[in-house]
Amino acid sequence: MELHDTYNRSIDYLRVSVTDRCNFRCVYCMPPEGLELLKHSDILTYEELVRIIAVLTRQGIRKVRITGGEPLVRKGIVDFVRAVKSLGSIDDLSLTTNGSLLAPLAEHLKAAGLDRVNISLDTINPERFHFITGNCGQLSDTLKGIESALQAGLTPVKLNVVLSEAVTEADIAYFSELVIAQPVAIRFIEYMPIGHGGVGPGMSVQTVKELLEKYTANILDPVASNGKGNGPAKYYRVAKAKGCFGFITPISEHFCGSCNRIRLTADGKFRPCLLSNQELDIKTPLRNGATDTELVRLFSQVIGQKPGEHKLTGDDHGFKRKMSQIGG
Repeated sequence: MELHDTYNRSIDYLRVSVTDRCNFRCVYCMPPEGLELLKHSDILTYEELVRIIAVLTRQGIRKVRITGGEPLVRKGIVDFVRAVKSLGSIDDLSLTTNGSLLAPLAEHLKAAGLDRVNISLDTINPERFHFITGNCGQLSDTLKGIESALQAGLTPVKLNVVLSEAVTEADIAYFSELVIAQPVAIRFIEYMPIGHGGVGPGMSVQTVKELLEKYTANILDPVASNGKGNGPAKYYRVAKAKGCFGFITPISEHFCGSCNRIRLTADGKFRPCLLSNQELDIKTPLRNGATDTELVRLFSQVIGQKPGEHKLTGDDHGFKRKMSQIGG
């Protein structure tokens, strides 16, 4: 079964936020004063999440990504992964993390059925890393997480690099060496103007491409895809590299025309678009005894509300919820 929205885009991907909590305070994600956290009773239980996922896989959802906040701060995450995988209907089960808590969990997550991970790594300078993470994160912890993911086989390991002013030429040189040596996909994400003033935009995508060619001494060769995921990144390889580079450009070259995802927030709201305030409550009907048929109707409703494209132009600050609250 295939689901299509009003723009005939196939919808087969659900991003599920399991918590609004995070052990980092990344300056482009969370305001320095922090956020009012959800009450535990307002967050969907694992049992509720598994039921929703089970219902939606019968409607054509085949890819699920677990997000937060930081999903690894929620107790029982390994058992949740196992429960989702045991449904037997998910082709690709992945997780986005800052990597700091991953090292002791990577093998357990793999054994439970997790296919792969995306790890945020904006710089390899320890001082800048500490600043970017709101003076909470230690670079060494995230690097250990990346190493553990590779050893556990959570591949392809994808590293997400937001192109803020914290990224320097030294970082690009490091990432160039890493792609040659390791089977990683390093994805450079265009800076989006939805942060909180702690850091500004950095290099352009074109500048990064030029630097990558400089440090790899090779031309970036476009490839059709990077296997699992089928997300918005455009991928490139260089000769003799074990990994690849990707570029995600939500501003300069948006990818809305091929968007295949719906988001579910930790407090039970369906969001048809990350860069929109539009939401549809599913938690209330779920806890009021909604049948599977009623849940399907709500999901169909949110698919019908999916916009043709986002309206982010480069100077937007009108979002009602912050990225950590919506699984961004």
